[in-house]
Amino acid sequence: MKEDVIIVGAGPAGIFTALEMIRNKSKKKIIMIEKGHAIEKRKCPKDKTKKCVNCSPCNITTGFSGAGAFSDGKLSLSYEVGGDFPELVGEDYAQELINYTDKIYLEFGADSHIEGINQGEKVKEIRKRAIQSGLKLVDCPIRHLGTEKAHQIYSSIQEYLEANGVEMMFDYSCKDIIIEDDRCAGVVVCKTQGGDEQQIYGDDVVIATGRRGADWLEKICAKYDVEHKPGTVDIGVRVEVRNEIMEDVNNVLYESKLIGYPRPYKNKVRTFCQNPGGFVSQENYDNNLAVVNGHSYKELKSDNTNLAILCSHNFTEPFNQPIEYARKVGELTNMLGAGQIMVQRYGDILDGKRTWTKELMQANVKPTLPDAVAGDITAAMPYRAMVNIINFIQAVDHVVPGFASTETLLYSPELKFYSNKVKMDKNLITSVKNLYCLGDSSGWTRGLMMASAMGVMMGKKLV
Repeated sequence: MKEDVIIVGAGPAGIFTALEMIRNKSKKKIIMIEKGHAIEKRKCPKDKTKKCVNCSPCNITTGFSGAGAFSDGKLSLSYEVGGDFPELVGEDYAQELINYTDKIYLEFGADSHIEGINQGEKVKEIRKRAIQSGLKLVDCPIRHLGTEKAHQIYSSIQEYLEANGVEMMFDYSCKDIIIEDDRCAGVVVCKTQGGDEQQIYGDDVVIATGRRGADWLEKICAKYDVEHKPGTVDIGVRVEVRNEIMEDVNNVLYESKLIGYPRPYKNKVRTFCQNPGGFVSQENYDNNLAVVNGHSYKELKSDNTNLAILCSHNFTEPFNQPIEYARKVGELTNMLGAGQIMVQRYGDILDGKRTWTKELMQANVKPTLPDAVAGDITAAMPYRAMVNIINFIQAVDHVVPGFASTETLLYSPELKFYSNKVKMDKNLITSVKNLYCLGDSSGWTRGLMMASAMGVMMGKKLV
C-alpha cells in the first residue's frame, strides 16, 4: 500500500495536520492509523458498571481525538500555556497559530464564550496573594468545550475528514517504522487485538501518538537514531476540594495556573487542568497502569473542584529513562490500591496516617471517583515529590484559603508521560528525512490547543 502522507495517531496533532491540508486544498492522499475506535464507538463501560473494567486499549485515552473526546475540553488561548512549542517556532508565531486554530474549533461548534477575562481588579488581588506566597499566577484565557461538547465537536471533525477523502484505519496499532535509504519510508501496522502485520509506504510519516504513545516513540527514536533527549516527567496528585473553597478563583479565572519552586528542592511545581464542578476520573495505560485525571461538563456539575498538582523532574546522566521511572511510581501506587486509584486526606498525610473509607464518608468533601481506594499515597510517592507537593499546597492555601484543609483529597498517581523531546528545527524537521513528530509524544506540547496548533503548522508544511 502506498500513500502520500501517513499520520500515526488520531489525536489533536494528527487531526489538525490532516484538517489543515484539506483546508488548503491539498490533493495528497492521507491515511490515519489509530490504535483505538472511531469516535462513535468510544464508550467507557464504567458509565454502567460504575467501576473500571480495564478495557484494552482504554476507551478514555485512545480512539479518534485521543484523550480529547473525554477530557474536560479546555483550550488554553495563550502561548504561555501548553509546553515548549513557542521556544521552537517563536512566541509570536505560536500565538498566531493558536488564534488561527481557535477559529477552526469555533467553526466546528465550540462555545464562543471565553472564561477568565475581564476581571481586572479581582485578578490583581489573586496575583498579589500568589506573589506573597512565592507563586506565579498565569492568567490564561480559556475556551471550555466541556466533556460532552468536545465529543460532539470531534465527531463533526471526523465526519469532515472522512467526507474529504481521509482514509482512517481504526483499531490498528503501529508496530514499527520503515527506514530505507536513510529516510522514513512507511510504517508497519497490525490489528490492535492481534493479526498479521502489513506495511504501508508513504512519502511523509507523521507520528502524533500523544502522551499515551510517548514511551513507544522513545523506543522508536532509540532504535533508529532519531535525535532526542530525555525531557521532563511530571509526577503528582489530583486534588479535590469543595466548590466553595475555589469559588473566587473559579469565578474570576475559571482555571488558575499557579507555578512555584518550593523549598528545599526547588523543583518546578504547578497546577494543571482545573475543573470547577468537575469529576475525578481514571485512565488506563498499557499493562493496566491506572492513572488519575479529571474532567468537567458544560451542564452536569458536582459539588467539588479538582485540579492536578504536578512536580517536574529533570534527570541527568547517566539516567535516561524518565518515563519508566514515572511508570514504576504508578505501578507501586496501583499495587497498594489493588489496581485502583488511591485517595488520601491531606490532614491524614500531615498526621502520618492512612485514610479510611469511613472517614471519607463522614467528611464534607465526598470523592467524585467512587471506586477510589482510601489508603496512604505517601507509601508509594517519592519523598522528594511528596515534600514538594505538601509545601506547594501550603503556599496555595494563602492564595485560596481553605485549600490545605484536613479534608482536602489527594488522588494518586497523576502522571504525565511527555518526557521524550524529539530534536527538530523551527520547520519541524527531525534528524530522519520525511519523519515528523508532533504533539505531546514529541515532548514539545502539553494539552489540546498547543498540540492542535502544532498540527496546523505541520499541515501547512506538508501542503
